[in-house]
Amino acid sequence: MPALNWQKSSYSAEAASCVYLAAADDGTIKLRESDDPDVILTTTPESLRALILGAKAGEFDRLAS
Repeated sequence: MPALNWQKSSYSAEAASCVYLAAADDGTIKLRESDDPDVILTTTPESLRALILGAKAGEFDRLAS
């Protein structure tokens, strides 16, 4: 597997806990968290977009209560 070009989320700023994303050669998106970088989640761009749009729209707010 070629090395991934991890990019830190701009929302992480200088925080200790950061989210990183990388685009893989197979068209998937890889996500990891700085506290446990060996755990990598894989998703499609479409699924990640749906998650982000849903979070921005408040679709998951009831889960945080």
